[in-house]
Formats: sequence, C-alpha cells, structure tokens
Amino acid sequence: KKISQNLPLPFSERSSLSVVSVMCRMLMMGKLGTMIHTGRFLLRRFSEPPPTATPSRVSFHRYYSSKLTSLVSPRVSPFSSLFRLSALSSSSSATPNTRVQVDSPEHEVVIALGSNIGNRMNNFREALRLMKRYGIHLTRHSCLYETAPVHVTDQPRFLNAAVRGVTKLPPHELLTVLKTIERDMGRRDGIRYGPRPLDLDILFYGKMRIASDKLIIPHERLWERSFVLAPLVDLLGTAVDNDTVAHWHSLALHPGGIHQAWERLGGESLVGEDGIQRVLPIGDELWDFTSRTHVMGILNLTPDSFSDGGQFQSLDSAVSRVREMISEGADIIDIGAQSTRPMATRISSQEELERLLPVLEAVRSMPEMEGKLISVDTFNSEVASEAISKGADILNDVSAGALDSNMHKVVAESGVPYMAMHMRGDPCTMQNEENLQYSDVCKDVASELYTRVRDAEISGIPAWRVMIDPGIGFSKRVEHNLDVITDLPKIREEMAKRSIGVSHAPILIGPSRKRFLGDICGRPEAVDRDAATVASVTAGILGGANIIRVHNVKDNADAAKVCDAMLRRRGRSKG
Repeated sequence: KKISQNLPLPFSERSSLSVVSVMCRMLMMGKLGTMIHTGRFLLRRFSEPPPTATPSRVSFHRYYSSKLTSLVSPRVSPFSSLFRLSALSSSSSATPNTRVQVDSPEHEVVIALGSNIGNRMNNFREALRLMKRYGIHLTRHSCLYETAPVHVTDQPRFLNAAVRGVTKLPPHELLTVLKTIERDMGRRDGIRYGPRPLDLDILFYGKMRIASDKLIIPHERLWERSFVLAPLVDLLGTAVDNDTVAHWHSLALHPGGIHQAWERLGGESLVGEDGIQRVLPIGDELWDFTSRTHVMGILNLTPDSFSDGGQFQSLDSAVSRVREMISEGADIIDIGAQSTRPMATRISSQEELERLLPVLEAVRSMPEMEGKLISVDTFNSEVASEAISKGADILNDVSAGALDSNMHKVVAESGVPYMAMHMRGDPCTMQNEENLQYSDVCKDVASELYTRVRDAEISGIPAWRVMIDPGIGFSKRVEHNLDVITDLPKIREEMAKRSIGVSHAPILIGPSRKRFLGDICGRPEAVDRDAATVASVTAGILGGANIIRVHNVKDNADAAKVCDAMLRRRGRSKG
C-alpha cells in the first residue's frame, strides 16, 4: 500500500518485502528446503540498517533458475547487498506491486583451463575462441604450465593455464556455457580426476562467494593445488589493481592473500620441480625456456647492417652460414632482411620479401634444422604474415607493434610466439636526444615495454606467447645499456607489479658487437667486439636472460654453458 502511494518505506519493511519476494519465487519452484535456509540467511543480513555510506545494489541476475537454486552472496561488507525501494515495481506476482530487479552488470572472472588428451594447445586455442563467442571478454592470460597428474597418476601430463576476463553472464549461466564448451571439445563423463580434452573451472566471479549444489566459488581445494595457484598468481600483479582483486585476496586462507597462499605451497621453488614446468607454445610443441640458455644466431640478409652487412646476400652464402651456426650450437636462427641500425633506411615490403623468402624457404628445408627454430626479424606486418606462412616459428619485432598498427592482429591470428622489444621512435630517430631521457632506465623500460605487451594481449596475443627484449642499443646511451644488462631482475620486478605472468616471460638480450661495447673497449670495428660481447652476455645470463642473440655463436654458446652450470650450482631457475 505504501509503495502504491509513493510513501517512504522503513528499512525493516523494505528488507522483509524483498526477502518475501525471493522466498515466494523459490516456493513456486518447489525449493522448500532451500527457501527456508535462504530466508533465514537473508533475514539475518537485512536485520540491521546499512551504514551511512552509499550501499551497493544487489543483483540476483537470474541465479534462481528453474533447474537449480543457489545462494549468491556479494562479500564487500556486511551490508553491501541491499534491495533498494527503486528495485520494486509492479508485476503480476502474488504481490502485484513488487518484484526483485534483475540486471546484468559486467563482472570480472577468473577461469582455469586444463587439458591432457589430444592436441592440448589446440584445445586451449579453441576454448578461448568459444569463450569470446559466448560473451566472455578475455583481458589477461597466465603463463602455460605442464604439470604431472594428481590423484589418478596413470595418465598423460596436463597443460594448465588461467584467464581473466569480464562477462555479463550470471554465475550459473557462465557455468553452463563452460560445460557446453567442454562437451563441444569432446569431454564426456568419466573417472573423476581422469583424462580429459578440456577442463574449465570458475575460480572467481566478481566480488561474490557462491555455494550451491552445482557451483562453489572459490573452490574449496583451490588453496592446496599448485597447478591452479601458479597460473592464478600470473593474472595478478604484486600491486592490487582494483577492488575486485582485493576481494579475491581476501578470500584466501592467509592474511597475505593469494600471494602468500602460493608462497606457503612453495611458490617459484615449485616451478621446474614438483611436476610443474613453465613452457611456451611453438606450433604444437611446448618449449621449456627455463632449463638452460638458448642461443639465437643472427643472419642478416641486408647490405647495410652494422656488423655483417652484405656478407650473406646470396642464397648459398646464407645457407652455408646457417649450417655453420647450427654446428656451433645455435638453437634459433634469426633472419632479418630490413636493417635496424641507427639511421637505417626503411625499404618496401616487396624488397624485404624478395630478400627474405628464398632464404627462409631454403633454411626451413635444411635437414640440420630439425629440432631448431626460425625467427624472422621484421616490424612490417605484411612481411610477418608471409614469413609465418612460409614456416617462421617466431616473430621478432623491434618495435613491439609501434611501427605497424596491423602487426598485433597478424601475430594474434597466426598463433606464433611474439618477441616484443623496447625502442622509442624508429631506427632513424631512436638515438635522438628526446628518446634518450630516462628517470630510471630499468623502470622506464619495464613500464613502456609492458604497455606494448598489454596492447598485444588486448589484440589477442596471450601472455603465454610473449617474449620480451629490453632493447640493448636501441634508444639508449652507454650507461643505459650497462644498467639494463646488469639489472634484468629489476625489469622483471617492475613488470611484476602489474603482471606477474608477463614478468615470467622469456627475456632476450642482444648486445652482440654493438657500438657501446666498442666505445667502452676502444674497438671501432664491430668484428673486434666479440670478447666484449661474451662479457656482456655472461652478465645478462647470470641476471636471468633466457635467450642471447649473437653473431659469434661458438664463443657465446660456450659462455652460456658455463653460466648455466653456475646457475645450477646456485639452484636458480630463470623465468
């Protein structure tokens, strides 16, 4: 009566009316036991008036479906879930002038992925595609982890990851969508904890704690499963980026939140041990980039590169050089047909492709390349697309997409790993005075490079496919290059504030024969800087570099082996 006359409704009456509305709806669904339990819960929650701060709005979405009833509890404060008078309007129910408002705001969610049957990486790719189609907008991706099975151990190893995104789907509709995706990917009922092509679990849903016969959030065993916590931590930063993430931390069983829960299990010490290995996908294979340093041999097909320009322009000389680098210990061959030295002239896509493709196809067909990888060094998306179609395994972009707005789209669609490098400006402007100003070079490089990586991720390149290069010799003075080489952990630490997953990405360093080494050593000729290169890559490897890009493969490969032996003695993993 008061509602129909637009009279103020006391809080106690308003709360009771809301509770009655929900309970009546449950009674019509035949959920008597759940109705009694829920009624008691809601009456307790609404038994006191809200604090003076503006309360948030409760949203039941469509959780009370005809198939199951659950209790969904937003957990912001004891009084954060309140019905407001404005949520009540006329309907044809037993109380003609009242109904519970149903709305669908976006909620931030975390979804875990697992697979151990079939092409695991392809299962993940298809799952992400289907999630997007069903209205789950993915914003962050963890690293990939290959893990040993638990409980039922006589089965293949799992691939595990997690994604973060936003959706308007209510919790149980989201659950239904994920179960549909699992079925579409071939999952059938079988042994609990047994083999499966795809397993999708909701780890967090907004600021809600959910308990029903079909869905529990957070999962009661989340905090004891390292194969779930490792990718979950990757989706966060060491700094809390919003209130929802703060709530997720509050759900952990430890005062230090999710990070402490991970550390209590063993944290990073588990990676490489305890059946957990951080990997990067290359094609249908999984690349273990943390067990040792990988050597990338440089093949320049340009007439004007600073070190070896013009030496390998013929097909025979290029193939011969690749064969030599492989014999000396190269794991990756990086082929470039566009010079990126300071003041280099930018050539057309056609000219770059004419230089690149014949050599790329010849190298791809070499028997010696079995088990080796090919990287193509280009900042041109047209060249990148052609190179990938001809067999390039990795796309190495010195601009991280800044010099071609279509690059991220091309790489996203290709599925190849993406090497994103730090540079300001372009090769013609990178050493201009304005591009050499840093307040703290490691912090600034980390921040700027992270921004490029985030742009790539938003464009569809998952973080688990990204490698990073701090850009030694690009937009940096001598002292900047030295700081970057000797303080790679600081770059990782700065990135971790915003994304722990990105901070674990493989790091490449490329100081080989560069001018700053000549300035320090008094070696004007690039070919005379190999000893200085060995010294600089040694420092970088001991600081956590995973890949070294070099001209002289033999000497630097030996240096890498010695550094790896030192690191093993110290019990340190990289990445």
